[in-house]
Amino acid sequence: MHPDPVYWRQDPWLALEKPAGLSVFPPHGDPGGDCLLARLLAAHPSQDRPDWPEGFAGGIAHRLDVSTSGQVLAARSPGDLDTLRGLFAQKKLRKRYQFVTARQVPWTQHTVQHRLAHDRRQKRRMTFERGKDTPHRGQWMEAETRLRYLGPLEGGLGLWSAEMRSGVMHQVRVHAASVGLALLGDGLYGGGSAPGPEGPQFYLHHVGLKGPGLVPPPLDAPRPGPSGRSSHERPLCPATGGDRHRAPAGR
Repeated sequence: MHPDPVYWRQDPWLALEKPAGLSVFPPHGDPGGDCLLARLLAAHPSQDRPDWPEGFAGGIAHRLDVSTSGQVLAARSPGDLDTLRGLFAQKKLRKRYQFVTARQVPWTQHTVQHRLAHDRRQKRRMTFERGKDTPHRGQWMEAETRLRYLGPLEGGLGLWSAEMRSGVMHQVRVHAASVGLALLGDGLYGGGSAPGPEGPQFYLHHVGLKGPGLVPPPLDAPRPGPSGRSSHERPLCPATGGDRHRAPAGR
């Protein structure tokens, strides 16, 4: 029996906690497999209704990558879901993430504005615009990510914040990698490999969303454990004594 994923409720919204390694919707090839949707419907059967739009079962309004932990929002009715989707489309929601990297840079704040598009050769990969001739598939999508250094972690790692209003696929991962901050374990974008029981895992946590009339409490991020996986027993935070405004020596 899995715990109820809903950690905050203020009609007509629900805020769910998704652990790393769990998909939001049923895994491909296993429609009855464990996922955030299945856990939501088990705890809240009223969310299982036939009039949700395709791709938004249970009223879940957005997705996170399997390896990404954190907050996922859902609506209580299709009309409320339309309202929430409108806030996403109008970029009225501020999204805040935290990520871990083993890379070092000489600055502590930076705004990345590279446009993003699908990689021309790898279907599951995105690319950023380096110039007018950058190979890509489809259209370039506008994206802006504000990066801020939060402090050091054990083992020479660094904790960073990423804030954005756009929501392009893999935006945080690509923008961070584009400026030398590939996420720890994100082999797709140059961050090496951090294997776990479900396969490679990178360290990205969605702290939460805020917008007009929508202020669910943020979720503390998990800390990467010694086994290379995230531990949910303690919050992800800078090591004691870290200066949150100045990069440590060697940055």
